Amino acid sequence: MLASSSAVPAQALLASLPDTVVVADGAGLIAYVNPAVTMLLGHRPEALIGQPLTVLMPERYRHGHGAGFARFRRTGEGKLVGATTQVPAQHVDGHEIAIDLTLSRLETSPEAGPDSAVVVGVLRDASTTILLERQLEVSRYLAATLRVTAALTEAPDADVAFERLLPTLCNELGWDCATLWQPDETGRRLSYGGIWAVPGVDVATLHAAKQSLSFVRGQGLPGLTWRRHAPVAVEDLQETPPTYGAAAARSAGFHTGVAFPVLRGDTLLGVCELFTRQPRPVPPELLDVLGNAGRQIGQFLGRLRAESDVRALADTLQRSLLPSLLPTVPGLQLAAQYRPGGGSALVGGDTYDVVPLPDGRWMVLIADVCGTGAEAAAVTALTRHTARAAVATSGDPADVLAAVHAALVHEQAGGPLRFVTAACLVLEPGAGTVHGRLSIAGHPRPLLRRTEGWEEVGVVGLPLGVGDDARLVSVPLTLSPGSSLVLYTDGVTEARDAEGEQLGEEGLVRLLTRPGPDVAECIAETIATAVQARAAASPYEADDLAVLAITVPV
Repeated sequence: MLASSSAVPAQALLASLPDTVVVADGAGLIAYVNPAVTMLLGHRPEALIGQPLTVLMPERYRHGHGAGFARFRRTGEGKLVGATTQVPAQHVDGHEIAIDLTLSRLETSPEAGPDSAVVVGVLRDASTTILLERQLEVSRYLAATLRVTAALTEAPDADVAFERLLPTLCNELGWDCATLWQPDETGRRLSYGGIWAVPGVDVATLHAAKQSLSFVRGQGLPGLTWRRHAPVAVEDLQETPPTYGAAAARSAGFHTGVAFPVLRGDTLLGVCELFTRQPRPVPPELLDVLGNAGRQIGQFLGRLRAESDVRALADTLQRSLLPSLLPTVPGLQLAAQYRPGGGSALVGGDTYDVVPLPDGRWMVLIADVCGTGAEAAAVTALTRHTARAAVATSGDPADVLAAVHAALVHEQAGGPLRFVTAACLVLEPGAGTVHGRLSIAGHPRPLLRRTEGWEEVGVVGLPLGVGDDARLVSVPLTLSPGSSLVLYTDGVTEARDAEGEQLGEEGLVRLLTRPGPDVAECIAETIATAVQARAAASPYEADDLAVLAITVPV
C-alpha cells in the first residue's frame, strides 16, 4: 500500500509528524502506523502491523466495531467523520487516554472498487485541550465564587446572604436544586433545613421525602461530607450504594449530586447539597471551589452572628415556597401581600397558595404556623405541600385541612407542639356567579363584601396539629359579580398602634369601607400599607402578615 515510488518520502513525512497516524486496510487491520504511537499509546509500531484496530480501543467500545467500520470503508460516512472528536484510546499498559480523533477514507484506485478503500486515522493527545478546558472551567468556577462572595459581603444579614447564596451557586454553576442540612440541638445528627430550586423544577416530592430524614456523621451524602469536612460528589445517583442515602434525590429524577460543608474553623455549621437532573462530571476543581466557598460562608457567618443563627438559613430557604406570582384564574381577580414580622426571624409561619385542580376548580389556601424560625418554616412548607397533594385526591376543603392535620400530628410526634391555623377554599370559577366551599381551622374568618357591606363567613374549627380529631366542616360559599373576599392572617388584626391598640376585625372592616377601587390588588395593598404604617409608629413588634384578596368582576 505504501510501497510505490513515492512511499519512502511519504513514510519519512509521516514518521516526522508529532501526531499518530494509523492506516487500516479493507479488513480493518493496521497496515501502517508512524512512530508517534509509542509516545501516545506506548506501542511499538512494528508490533501493531497486522493487528485489528480494536487493539487501540477500550474493551467497551470493541463490540459492534466491525459493522460500523465496514460501512465507513464503503461509504466514507460515519458518526466520527467530518469533525475532530474526543474519544478514549487504550494505552499498551491498559489505562485509558483521551485523544482527538480525525478519520478519513481513501480509495487506492477507481478500478479497484469501494472495498479497496483504506482508512486513515489521525490521533492526537487531548490532554492539552482537556487542560485548557479545565482551566476555563476553573475560571468560571472562580468567577462564580467571586459573585457568591460579593453577594455575601453586600448582604445586610445572614438571612439575606443565604437567600442570595444558594440561587447564585445553582445559577452560576448550572445546578437545578440546593438543599440544606444542619446540626440538631445535640450536635450529633444532621436535620433537614430547607430546599431551593431553579424555576421550572418541582421539588415538592423531594422536600416531602427529606422531611423525615436525618443523618449521623458518615451516613448518607450529608453525613459523609460532615465526616470528611470536604466536598463529596456522586456523578451517577442511579448507581449510588445505599450508604449515600440518595434514594430520595434519585426518585425525584436527579442524576448527579455534590455536597459541601459550611465550616467555621473546624465547626460544622451546615451541609449544602446541589443536584442536577442531567448527568455531569464533577471535576476536582469544582470540589476545591465548593470547599473554599463553604469556609468563606462559615467565616462570614462567624462575623455576622453567633453559630446558632445559621439555623435561620432555613427561614430564608422557605421564602421560595411562597408563590412569587399568583396564577390567572378565569372569572376572578386575585392579589396577595406578604410582610415578614419585625423580629429576628426574616420569615415566619404565614403562607398562602393558589392551585389549579384537574376538573377546572381552584384551591385557595392561607395558613399561619405558631411561632417563627426554622422549625416554623419547615411546618409551613409541610402544610403547603400536604395541602397541594391532598386537594388532588379530594376537592373538599375540609378533607384538605384534615390531611394537613394528620401530617402535622405525625410529623411532630414526640416533638414540640407546632399548631397551624388555616382557611381553605375550593372555588369553581365561571361566567357570573362563582360557587365554592370554605373550611376554617382556628383561623380568622374571611371577610365577604356584598352589596350590603362586609361580613365574616365560615365556621371555625380547631387549629391543625392539636388533638387527634380535626373536626372540620366545609360550608358553601357564593361569590356574586361585584363581590369581594379577603383572607388574612392575624398579623393584620393584631397590629398595634403607638398606644398598643390592636386594629381588630372592626378596624379592618372600617379600613375596607373607605372609598377606593373595589379590585383585588387595591384591597390587598390597602390592608398591607395600613398595617405597615401602624407598625412603623408602634414600639410593639409586628407579626408576619399575609393577605389574599379575591374579587368577581361585574
